[in-house]
Amino acid sequence: MTYDPSRDGAEMDFRRRMSYGDYLATDQILTAQHPLSTAHDEMLFIIQHQTSELWMKLALYELDAARRAIAADRTAEATKMLARISRIFEQLNSAWDVLRTMTPSEYTRFRDALGQSSGFQSWQYRLIEFAVGNRNLAMLKPHEHRPDLLALLEAELARPSLYDEVLRRLARLGLPVPDAVLTRDLRAPWVEDAAVTATWETVYRDPAAHWEAYELAEKLVDFEDYFRRWRFNHVTTVERVIGFKRGTGGTAGISYLRRMLEVELFPELWRVRTVL
Repeated sequence: MTYDPSRDGAEMDFRRRMSYGDYLATDQILTAQHPLSTAHDEMLFIIQHQTSELWMKLALYELDAARRAIAADRTAEATKMLARISRIFEQLNSAWDVLRTMTPSEYTRFRDALGQSSGFQSWQYRLIEFAVGNRNLAMLKPHEHRPDLLALLEAELARPSLYDEVLRRLARLGLPVPDAVLTRDLRAPWVEDAAVTATWETVYRDPAAHWEAYELAEKLVDFEDYFRRWRFNHVTTVERVIGFKRGTGGTAGISYLRRMLEVELFPELWRVRTVL
């Protein structure tokens, strides 16, 4: 006999009830793909980038909550959120594996349809970079045509970054964080500070005495590790698909992406490993 879930109490009539699709707004999500060519692989390209934007939305949600928790000295909550952000970037890394199934000949069939649109124009990605501390003011320019997005990015620049909040927490724990770091211009890009490296050295030389700071440090390193992998996978995917052509948005393509590989979010946490 064919199994009927309603016999075990499953709801089957949703004319007056909220369904799974209603709750998740799947009609809107699944009709948001609008290829501009007849190329088979354009659907892959669109969905890969749309799902990445959804994961980035969640990453921003968790980053915001983690920073607020650290500022309120609720570090245990923040470490859980930071661990989740690392797992989100693990998902983002896996997405490149799917996109890499597209060959150069397949991409060229629809690349011209993209016009000047490019991933480096993603305002959510830029917001993530600003939120964790990589604050390059030149990257506001691609968003000047959207005052609402520019306002979001400017508001982020007025807030302490994740790294700023962690260092402020270290100071409240009695660790020697320089006043110049605690009162720095938040809009300015982070500049590596030897005194901050020395502070982290204190933490790493006696983790038991500074466990909270130690755990925060390792969560930041975990995140940057996944973030670096995401950038590296981006580089290798682009090189595999378009070689050394310029990006659709006018960037230098591979050379631009390789330059991004050199950017460190929390340089002192990497430097301290050499010091120890």
